[in-house]
Amino acid sequence: MNHPSYRDRRRATAPPRLPGRARNARRLSAAAAVAAMLLVGCDTGTPKASPHSSGPGVSLAPSATPSHSRSTFAPALTTAATACTNSSKLAGWSNRRLAMLTIAVPVSETSVSDATSEVSAGAGGVLLFGSKAPSDLGSRLTTLKSHVPGHLGLLVMTDEEGGGIQRMANLVGSLPWPAYMGAHWTPAQIQQNVTKVAKKMAAAQVNMDLAPVVDVDGRNVAPSHTNPDGWRSFSGNTSVVSKAGVAYMNGLRAGGVIPVVKHFPGLGGSTYNSDFGPARTLPWSTLQKVGIPPFTAAIKAGAPAIMVSNNIMPGLGTNPASLSPTAISSELRGKMGFKGLVVTDSLSAKAISAAGFSVPAAAVQALRSGADMVLFDLGSNVSSQTSSIATAITNAVTGGHLARSRLIDAAGHVLAVRHVNLCS
Repeated sequence: MNHPSYRDRRRATAPPRLPGRARNARRLSAAAAVAAMLLVGCDTGTPKASPHSSGPGVSLAPSATPSHSRSTFAPALTTAATACTNSSKLAGWSNRRLAMLTIAVPVSETSVSDATSEVSAGAGGVLLFGSKAPSDLGSRLTTLKSHVPGHLGLLVMTDEEGGGIQRMANLVGSLPWPAYMGAHWTPAQIQQNVTKVAKKMAAAQVNMDLAPVVDVDGRNVAPSHTNPDGWRSFSGNTSVVSKAGVAYMNGLRAGGVIPVVKHFPGLGGSTYNSDFGPARTLPWSTLQKVGIPPFTAAIKAGAPAIMVSNNIMPGLGTNPASLSPTAISSELRGKMGFKGLVVTDSLSAKAISAAGFSVPAAAVQALRSGADMVLFDLGSNVSSQTSSIATAITNAVTGGHLARSRLIDAAGHVLAVRHVNLCS
């Protein structure tokens, strides 16, 4: 019995050989299809390839051999892998420069030039203290911002809540205590009045307000050592606080100022004022029903930034919230889905030192826990304190106690809230 040879069998089973022009057309079609799939799969925002045009780095010309075809498409993958992002740019920064970006430097509003060296070193923000702003604050801040490396902008923040917590009412106009707003103004009136103030703040080059307070506390008292809220709270009713807080937040945004919703997870019913000593919030099980909803409402409304308190939360760890990965990473970021900037309350608070942390050590722990920017009080040693914080953060990265990726992530949030694009 005769068996056909391998060559004969291959000829018998192979499809008919197409003419040269048809073969080239089929190769061109296949190349275009593969290129299109690569571009769609990478989803880099690059225009999709069409049969009549080739995307950047992708050749649609037919290849002589399969191996040439593979090398032809390799640049498409390289383009996607090296696409520019803020994170990729920040990865090239030194640890010291990244650390500086996470620090807000306290400064007197009557002498903002005192922070020039820190701003020149890359500080991410300045925190204004005082009770009466100079009439030329705007021009002074414009000069200060000119020292920012790369002219990337600067977060200029202050506490302009209303009532007794106002730093620059002489320039921007006065607001009543939030308790008055919550009791006598509709959400629309709150937003309208806050917008007027915010526009004047923005005109004076102040672009961030550490407000609104969305703690639920209906006690009819002034804030004190034993009660951090009182009249600073819109109401003791969770629903009222949620609506008023969002209205205040939207008023600031409409006026060109970045709101910072505070003090997560809520200070209403606290045992003490953490500025003056250890303090505890209500039990976590209670806070979830009473204190958390205003923050949830703010996040749903697009809150760009949230401040975390220095209070311990019974049922959610033994560290102050600002130093707690459970509070920040697990609850605020994880379960509540907050993607914006997380700012600490002042790490100079007595509650922080009572927990066994110096300001520099607390800054490192806050960043490890998921915070992005650290605040501390105005004092006589601001320059050395700033340097100590930056050094502690840098040493923590070098020593493996703080992941560099976490520091880059924090710096990225600082840039994002200012809408800075390093790739533009």
